[in-house]
Parts: sequence; C-alpha cells; structure tokens
Amino acid sequence: MIFNEIFSGVTGQLGYDVVRILKENGVTDIYAPTSSEFDITNKEIVVSKTKEFNPDVIIHCAAYTKVDQAEIDIDTCYKVNVDGTKNMIEAAKEVDAKIIYISTDYVFDGEKKGAYLVDDKTNPKSIYGKTKLEGEEIVSSYLKHFIVRISWVFGINGNNFVKTMLNLSKTHKELTVVADQIGSPTYTYDLAKLLHDMSKTTKYGTYHATNEGIYSWADFARLILKDKDTKVIDVTTLEYQKIINKKQAPRPKNSLLDKEKLVVNGFYKLPPVNDALERYLRELEKEA
Repeated sequence: MIFNEIFSGVTGQLGYDVVRILKENGVTDIYAPTSSEFDITNKEIVVSKTKEFNPDVIIHCAAYTKVDQAEIDIDTCYKVNVDGTKNMIEAAKEVDAKIIYISTDYVFDGEKKGAYLVDDKTNPKSIYGKTKLEGEEIVSSYLKHFIVRISWVFGINGNNFVKTMLNLSKTHKELTVVADQIGSPTYTYDLAKLLHDMSKTTKYGTYHATNEGIYSWADFARLILKDKDTKVIDVTTLEYQKIINKKQAPRPKNSLLDKEKLVVNGFYKLPPVNDALERYLRELEKEA
C-alpha cells in the first residue's frame, strides 16, 4: 500500500534519509518542506498545509537538538519541541493521519544498570530531555501514534560524531574522548527503513530503535578511526569538561535502549553498528 506522507525536519540527518527511503520504495506523494516553508511552531501553517496535502502518515523528525544551547535558550527549545509537537498532533487529528514521533535516550536519567525498557520510568535531567518527554506525552494522547526513541545518531546530511572524529584525525595524532558514557549509535538510513515499515502498520506504541552493539564514545571513536593513525585516549566526562573548560548539559551515562518490543511486534532490530558504520563510511567517500 502506498501512503501519502508528510514529515518535518527534512534538512536534518534523519529527515534526509527518510526522503531517500520513501523514494526508493516508490512513494511519490511526499510533502517534505523546509522549516521556512513549514514552521512547526506556527499552528495555522501546520494545520492548513497538512489539510491541503491530506497525508496518511506524518513523520515528525523536526526538533531542537542543541543539547547544551537548550540550557540557555530554554524558550526556543520548548517552543519547538513542545509547542511544535502540539501543532503536529492537531494537524494529525484534522486529517486522521498516523504520526511517528522521534524521541531520545535523554528522556531517561542514565543511572540504570542495563538497557532501558520502553516502559521504564523516565527522568530527564536536561532541558532537551524534558522537552522531548513532554512531546512524548502530547503524542501518546493521540491513538494513531508511534514514539521511537533513538540515540547517538549519524547520517550523511549534517554534522555528527563520526564526521567530527574523521575531521579531527586529519590534524591530531591524539584525541581525548569520553569513556564513561555508553550507548548504541543509530545510522539514520537504517532507521529510516524501519520507520517506513512501521508506517504501513497499526502496531502503535512506544519503541526503541538503534543499531546493535554497546560502545562508549571512546570505543566508537576507535571503531571510526581504526584505519587512521590517530590514537584515542579515554577520559571521564568530568575530565573532558575540564579540558574544554565548559560546563555541559547533563548527559545520560547509560543510553542503552532495549529493542525487544520491535521483534515482539513483528518488526526487526537494526544491523550491527560496525556494519552500519562501514556502509556509512563508504557513502561518505562517494560524497567527497
């Protein structure tokens, strides 16, 4: 079944790959506006444009994701992540569309031992995490919803940890990288495939989706730079903050997300991180 699909955040890493996946799967009726064309904080625009396009599915990728800046620019973060999500839900109700909302590991405090289950208690410590959780609560009030929590995202379109490590390796023989935060990276191309497959079902609810594998940031850096001459030196979060002489927003020490619900509901886990990274690096080479 081919759906008309509308989504926010087209210029971001995930939005870019969602468009690619939709086109690869023969979806031609796609409304993928830029933020200037589709300001999610403007309810009138969001509702009118959505009614005009009349989509079956809304994929809500747009978000304020500058985690450190959010601690300062609180109003903007709330306006985008909370008010913007309210507007997207109102638009979904107007046309009776399914909505997929992208959330984050930051809704948890990161203190748990082991992976977080979808139903584990949330306890965000940052402004970013708090706004994304409020977004989840808004979305969950609407029946036809999917909430997909992800972590440590990397994709072709935009900046990310992988690109940062590769660029720094060109000018540094050693890199200090945080080793006391663990998680699982998420390749946006793989995630976009899953989101498209979800959109064709009615298996609504909250899910976790990342690529498979457990890494610290330092471990992930070593994987990225395994063919480079740059050495990765482990540091703690506190040591890193002293090195950069800057206080950061709280980060979860444990960002591991349990993905079993995907399998239980007939979906699938994403490929291993090392496989995803190899494919991503090959794509970066083509882009160069």
